[in-house]
Amino acid sequence: MALDATFYAFVGLILFLALIVYLKVPGMVAGALDTRADKISNELAEAKRLREEAQGLVAEYQRKRKDAEAEAASIVAAAQREAEMLTAEARQKTEEYVARRTALSEQKIKQAESDAINAVRAAAVDLAISAAEKVLMAKADAGAQEALFRKALGEVKSRLN
Repeated sequence: MALDATFYAFVGLILFLALIVYLKVPGMVAGALDTRADKISNELAEAKRLREEAQGLVAEYQRKRKDAEAEAASIVAAAQREAEMLTAEARQKTEEYVARRTALSEQKIKQAESDAINAVRAAAVDLAISAAEKVLMAKADAGAQEALFRKALGEVKSRLN
């Protein structure tokens, strides 16, 4: 048997492998791999738990969003109903105000007509009295005027008693 370089490389390899087995390197490597596998498994479980929690939160926020949208829709509907009610009330009050103002204006017009008619009548009476006075003055002499005055005075006295 020849002791060449291949033989020494083979013996070195066997000694190296024996040293590795003696120092329990494969067990340490397996332990390190098991530890790493457990750590990765724990991280995956944590990630799965966080994902489920996130999905729960997303579902909760979507439900809250839908509830908020429904509440907002009901608030908008209530505001529209209130606005329509206020509009109808304002329209009714405006119509009542216009009716009152119209009635008041008609009443003032009737009063003005009545006042105008009375003023025309008073002016006509004054004119008639003035004309009658002028006619009587022109036609009546002093004796006739005194007789008329006494007759009118007697009528006034008889009506007063």
